[in-house]
Amino acid sequence: MAPKPGAEWSAALSHLVLGVVSLHAAVSTAEASRGAAAGFLLQVLAATTTLAPGLSTHEDCLAGAWVATVIGLPLLAFDFHWVNGDRSSANLLLGGGMVLAVAGGHLGPEGRSVAGQAMLLVVAVTILIVAVFTGNTYGMWGGAMLGVAGFLSRLEEDRLLLLPKEDVCRWALAVGSWAYCRALHTQRLQWE
Repeated sequence: MAPKPGAEWSAALSHLVLGVVSLHAAVSTAEASRGAAAGFLLQVLAATTTLAPGLSTHEDCLAGAWVATVIGLPLLAFDFHWVNGDRSSANLLLGGGMVLAVAGGHLGPEGRSVAGQAMLLVVAVTILIVAVFTGNTYGMWGGAMLGVAGFLSRLEEDRLLLLPKEDVCRWALAVGSWAYCRALHTQRLQWE
């Protein structure tokens, strides 16, 4: 089946926005939150491999998205938990991501999909919980948007809001990344 007109532009625009938002977040958090900056940079690299025609294959793009999900997102959550004094949850999330990254080669495509979505939802819920208990509104929005992206990715529909489902998920991730970057800044200011 041929792609619908505009689908390529929609995908390119959603990748570009996610990459730009993630790059801004990486640069603005690099000095204070190196773990979060690394997580944002993994999202930038995943978006960039998709946008660079001829430099990567479809498998490379899937591998980039896998790494951004199972290592990048736990790095974001790690830093948020660490800043709030929850060292055990921070280490558990990051360790779980590393185990999933290593085990990913032994999982089939459906297994990787389920594991990635589970990691996304675990990160979203734990960020949301910490944000609620600390009163960090940006963190609540960031966690909620990451959760929305995870939920939407499990839907059977191909299109949502007149856009391809994957594009809507990337838009939700971009909004969640922006809110999460603001949450980190807010949290750092509260602890200083």
